[in-house]
Amino acid sequence: MPAEVISIVVLVLVFLIATLTSVHMGALALFAAFVVALAVAGESTEDVFGGFPGDLFVVLVGVTYLFALARNNGTVDWLVQVAVRSVGGRIALIPWVMFAVTAALTAAGAVVPAAIAIVAPIGLGFALRFRINPVLMGLLIINGGSAGGFSPISIFGTITNGVVARNGLDGSPLMLFAASFAFNLLLSVAVFFLFGGRSLLGRREGDDADRDSGGGGGGGGPHGEPPARAGGGTAAAGASRRSPGPTVTVDRPGAATRTDGGGTAAAEEVEQVALTRDRVLTLLGIVALGVGALAFDLDVGLTAISVAVVLSIISPSSAKGVVNQVAWPTVLLICGIVTYVSLMERMGTIDFLGGSVAAIGIPLLAALVICVVGGAVSAFASTTGILGALIPLAVPFLLAGEVGAIGMITALAISSSVVDSSPFSTSGALVVANSGADQRDRVFRQLMLWGMSMIVVAPLLTWGIFVLPGWL
Repeated sequence: MPAEVISIVVLVLVFLIATLTSVHMGALALFAAFVVALAVAGESTEDVFGGFPGDLFVVLVGVTYLFALARNNGTVDWLVQVAVRSVGGRIALIPWVMFAVTAALTAAGAVVPAAIAIVAPIGLGFALRFRINPVLMGLLIINGGSAGGFSPISIFGTITNGVVARNGLDGSPLMLFAASFAFNLLLSVAVFFLFGGRSLLGRREGDDADRDSGGGGGGGGPHGEPPARAGGGTAAAGASRRSPGPTVTVDRPGAATRTDGGGTAAAEEVEQVALTRDRVLTLLGIVALGVGALAFDLDVGLTAISVAVVLSIISPSSAKGVVNQVAWPTVLLICGIVTYVSLMERMGTIDFLGGSVAAIGIPLLAALVICVVGGAVSAFASTTGILGALIPLAVPFLLAGEVGAIGMITALAISSSVVDSSPFSTSGALVVANSGADQRDRVFRQLMLWGMSMIVVAPLLTWGIFVLPGWL
């Protein structure tokens, strides 16, 4: 069997084993790179380390370190508080606030699963409090993460644009960001009306409809009462209807606990967050990261780490335990996959696969096939890993010039990211986990149906918009 084919089979096995078992995909990829390099490619361990993406490692650690600190000192809670107050109690706008907050976090550099992990408990708490369909709330949060995820300083954007640049392809970081944002925004409009958003129009906090009905499909209990909190549930599962005169105390930055026995209520916590010195400095640091990366072309990872270190020196108490909150599993995943793909590139596997796709003979059909593959695999695995693996596979095909590189990369990126709504992906799983205990089965089923439909719908739409017309 040719070495190129062996490397492809091993990559498939890595995805398969990681999907069906609890073995980490990044660790599997590093193991596969080590074995294939020595046994098949005839390389040394030094060659394997040569393919390790040190710059990407710093980016991932830097941005997750900074946003872990922002979460730790309550800056993220303050941002959510301001966003919710800005809607003036209009319930129909609350899911859109969650969309905007998640998009802003990922556009500023937060890893998509990390941003969703921050916003989902709060958003699902609002869904339970205001009788909003949790699927509607969850999908808008996920779509918001994808919408901002391809900004030039974001993780998805950095990975995609870096692969494009390294392979000498035509690229447009701003076009990629704008197209992803617009697609996810329009998709969210469809989600809003498909999952009960129409019933939220005109409702305000304190309305009888809010107190006594299940409008929005939130799944309330008898007579409109919220479901009882399951023992050990999440903040979203424990959010409950406001009772007269609860006493609220703050015991840590960004957190408030009810003392009337109602449990943790995300909808009420955000009212207690003040704009302190540390939060002002964190906001200024995030702005500095964006300005430095966009205006002065500073390295995103090193700048993010620098901002986080300065903030930690100024306020050591806020930085306690922050390093432990860095997205180390994501770091291992991406670096492992990229290391293995680098080995495949040195072995000639990428050129081999690109030639095979081009051999289909119909360039437009080949482009659609690549987008469908990206969506299908990403629905069960990490989008960040898929982006690092699939874009290089399309390089030889794109270099032929028969399909526009910008349009193809845009279609592939969107097709591989919108399927994050699948409950088998990290983002979808976070939404299921933060739904009410009596809603999780229904949320799981609906997210599975929606995510599986996106495997077909997203590639067809993006292919038809960005590839077929040939305008990019």
